[in-house]
Amino acid sequence: MYFSETTSRTYSRNMEDEYQKFVRRMNPPRVVIDNESCKNATIIQVDSANKHGILLEVVQVLTDLNFIVTKAYISSDGGWFMDVFNVTDQEGNKIRDQGILDYIQKVLGSDTNSIKSIAVTSSTDRTVIELTGSDRPGLLSEVCAVLTHFKCNVLNAEVWTHNTRAAFIVQVSDHDSELAVTDPQRLTAIKQMLSHILEGSNTSREANTVVSHGVVHTERRLHQMMLADRDYERGTTTGAGGGEDEARRPDVNVVNWYDKDCSVVTIRCKDRPKLLFDIICTLTDMEYIVFHGHVDAEGPEAYQEYCIRHVDGSPVKSEAERERMIQCIEAAIERRVSEGLKLELCTTDRVGLLSDVTRIFRENSLTVTRAEVATRGRKAVNTFYVRDASGYLVDSKIIDSIRKEIGQTILKVKCNPQDSNPQESPTRFLFGGLFKSKSFVNFGLVRSYS
Repeated sequence: MYFSETTSRTYSRNMEDEYQKFVRRMNPPRVVIDNESCKNATIIQVDSANKHGILLEVVQVLTDLNFIVTKAYISSDGGWFMDVFNVTDQEGNKIRDQGILDYIQKVLGSDTNSIKSIAVTSSTDRTVIELTGSDRPGLLSEVCAVLTHFKCNVLNAEVWTHNTRAAFIVQVSDHDSELAVTDPQRLTAIKQMLSHILEGSNTSREANTVVSHGVVHTERRLHQMMLADRDYERGTTTGAGGGEDEARRPDVNVVNWYDKDCSVVTIRCKDRPKLLFDIICTLTDMEYIVFHGHVDAEGPEAYQEYCIRHVDGSPVKSEAERERMIQCIEAAIERRVSEGLKLELCTTDRVGLLSDVTRIFRENSLTVTRAEVATRGRKAVNTFYVRDASGYLVDSKIIDSIRKEIGQTILKVKCNPQDSNPQESPTRFLFGGLFKSKSFVNFGLVRSYS
């Protein structure tokens, strides 16, 4: 019997997948939760048969529970995966809720293929619209106006902006039926109008509009969308405040370690929630495997170090690849940084609410840099980060005027957690003395491309 080369490769790949499934069945994941060994954090240890993407799956579960990861030790070299995470809740306390601890054991202790169900599920009660394009003042308002025009009720939405690019994931339902929008002609018209708005005056970069009926893991998908949109590419001109932006940029470095045939990524930046998730997302999407790593974020500054290889087994091969990796990691860190004044809106939901609120922002020369829109029962719970359209701080008189128009009790001003300045962390790191020492580069053990 004759087999083509393609058929042979497919058969080999399928056999490999089946073998990996067999190994995981014979070696089910083991989760150990320890609330005694560490004074100020809960320790979660996960041991499992290794597979590509498992680190992201575990980190995603911890992130979705809103845990703060203060330390992490990662080891997944060879066929086994063993990670240790020190975590707290948002207030810095240990995790003692038995229901949450049981959930961690159930989700992480089962075959981690089940974690993927968190990322994508089908839905009949909502339609998901994904948008990427050029950012500009008033863009969110125009998108909301289009959805209101087509009688779409916004159930949930998240908007990220970075480096003149914008990405939206919007979940909508039909106003009358409260089910997913399924009429092909209506969906085509929505896509065409949104694409026209997103293109704007920037003809050098295309816009993208995708409609589906699957509910995605929003933050995971936003990273993929912005990476595909190349938001990491920086322009040649920095404009006003360019020097300040350079000073605030994360410190990311990539060097090759000859003895281990791998590359070492070191990251130092201001700590914030979900930072670990954002970086692991990007490394995974770029098809790099983390097989050793250390995270220390006990102070205001986070330090992360990873030994990585590409999925093909090679370290970083060129200066161009190194520069792209640095730019992509910087972008992953910066996307979620909430620049601007934080406004929270809580009121009874209705069709056109989001359109009306964002129109008021636009009429008062405010631009939305990030937004989180959620519907809980009949309540709309929305968070906006806004700046003056010219890039300056928002005038308090304008905010007072907007609150009077929308409602003093409906729209509230919250402090911006990003305002504080980063400080040096006093802690020591796993590879810190080795990879930050230029002497090792001189000895030829670690090669820098610079």
